[in-house]
Amino acid sequence: MLLLTLQLLRASVAHMDSPKIVEMGISQMLSQLVDGLETEFDVHLIGGFEEVPLQHAKGSTESEAQAEFGDHSFPLCTKVVQTLWAREEKFHIQTLCVLGHNTRRDCNGNAYPLFNGFVVETSSGNIIPASFDTSTRCPDEIVRRIRVSASYEDTSWDGKLIETYDTATDQFKIAPCSWTRRQYYAALSLLHYSDSEILSICSTSPTAEGPDFVDNLKRQWNYLIEHPHWTETFPKNQPRVFERTTEGKWRRC
Repeated sequence: MLLLTLQLLRASVAHMDSPKIVEMGISQMLSQLVDGLETEFDVHLIGGFEEVPLQHAKGSTESEAQAEFGDHSFPLCTKVVQTLWAREEKFHIQTLCVLGHNTRRDCNGNAYPLFNGFVVETSSGNIIPASFDTSTRCPDEIVRRIRVSASYEDTSWDGKLIETYDTATDQFKIAPCSWTRRQYYAALSLLHYSDSEILSICSTSPTAEGPDFVDNLKRQWNYLIEHPHWTETFPKNQPRVFERTTEGKWRRC
């Protein structure tokens, strides 16, 4: 996860999973922050961990080892730092909790992130490690999960971060995203696997996933099976919009 902050009360947070999204993603984040001539930002890079220790790849170069053993965090973190360095703005890296700095291993050598979530105190700019239960997932969780996985087939989202929360109106706006029959058939197929097989097939770091990982995937697949046509979820290609009630809950507009 990448956090850019400006003047304490203004912040932009992004979850990036691929180096391909980094350049445009950082441009998107900055577009939400820049106002006038401000060009200096604090940076907090948190979450990526060292899935595979490089010492296992004896005789290999570092890049060969990363490719052979499936380390996803190293090229991603490298791309983030390179992109920040190449831009004209000035970035002050305040937190770099990634790779070896964010890795613990059990007695079997399995790697786990020390931190994979955080909250930002907008009054002070402090970053605090945090975990979130099901009550903090905000509205339309399953649709938002599907949009993340389906967006790779929707060319309108190529190279873009998926934005959801509108700070100006305090609304959740889930922009429309299409999915194909291929995802419907994939959901039908994957539901026949056991939980352990689903974990192995669908996760890049099976040992590090939370206890609800498989259940979340099954809920996504069941939704796709029940709603194979994306237009049922986004009629007339319109976003799904939620506003906050006086009780602090979310209500569909």
